[in-house]
Amino acid sequence: MSEHTLAVSDSSFDADVLKASGLVLVDFWAEWCGPCKMIGPALEEIGKDMQGKVTVAKVNIDDNPVTPNTYGVRSIPTLMLVRDGKVVDTKVGALPKSQLKAWVEGAL
Repeated sequence: MSEHTLAVSDSSFDADVLKASGLVLVDFWAEWCGPCKMIGPALEEIGKDMQGKVTVAKVNIDDNPVTPNTYGVRSIPTLMLVRDGKVVDTKVGALPKSQLKAWVEGAL
């Protein structure tokens, strides 16, 4: 991914997301998804701007089908906020950076 986002796989989801300290924003996405590509740069900026407050984790659903199925992901992008191993909120669809950032800040 990049220095501000973390690529997460089915095998690393438990350690990287569920056992992470602090808030984790999980982005379920795919290469072929136009809206996913639209919000990619905004998530990157949120990862940079809120470093130390939130971890932005990205799960490619094509390469990692188990985790999206476990969490009932039916369409992408699906964004989940996870704290202490529990999903605290979910958004489906592309949102502007301002709304994404406000959503994350509301969960801190």
